Amino acid sequence: MSRLVMAEFDKLFSTRLWLVILVACAGLTGLYACLTLMFADEPDTWTPPLSTLAGQRVLFSVAQGIGPLVAVLAAIGLTGEYRHKTVTATFLASPRRGRVVLAKLIAYAAVGAAYGLLCAAVNAAIALPWLASDGIRLAGLAGIASTIAGVLVAITLYGLLGVGLGALLRDQVATVVGLLVYLFVAEPILTHIGALESWTRFLPGPATSALAGNALTNQTFLPAWLGGVVLAGYGLGAAATGIAFTVRRDVT
Repeated sequence: MSRLVMAEFDKLFSTRLWLVILVACAGLTGLYACLTLMFADEPDTWTPPLSTLAGQRVLFSVAQGIGPLVAVLAAIGLTGEYRHKTVTATFLASPRRGRVVLAKLIAYAAVGAAYGLLCAAVNAAIALPWLASDGIRLAGLAGIASTIAGVLVAITLYGLLGVGLGALLRDQVATVVGLLVYLFVAEPILTHIGALESWTRFLPGPATSALAGNALTNQTFLPAWLGGVVLAGYGLGAAATGIAFTVRRDVT
């Protein structure tokens, strides 16, 4: 298994896509952090005051926004095998297809964790000096640490989700476009319809916010533990289904 996992890392680093996505993730985190800091004190903002623990947990959770990009990278890692016709050689080299998908799951979960750590560092590098310049002290290190831990777990699970969806759909364009449209367009629209809040809380995005311990004035989230369970259900469910479909379906 270790050789299969290392082979996945070799495939990942053989192109510059991982670096492009990494830069995009860091840039997106920095943008979200700056916007949160700039508009947190506006009267119509949805963020609690940054002088409170609730507001600071929102600020230190903005790295969760890179989850969809990690899912896209992971999905490309699997669907690229079908697009570039290398999947046959891969399965000939390792006939136990489930192990191949499992290796991809492990590799991209690790990538998600690494990207999450970097973006959490970017977030902190922007937030801490900005708060200090405004005379705001950290309201609770334990709460902020739990938020960062929740973000890292969430991004790791998005890696699993991307591989799982890629194994299910196999078509790279459909998988990537579907992920981006749903996570960046459809889900934000649905979650801002108040009449649907009783069930939209269980969607991946709100579950991620719940896991990070977010508290917004315009939206109610699940308890943190339940958000983690829901998000893990999406990630692990997609991973398990992807393995099952890959093992049973024809390659072509």
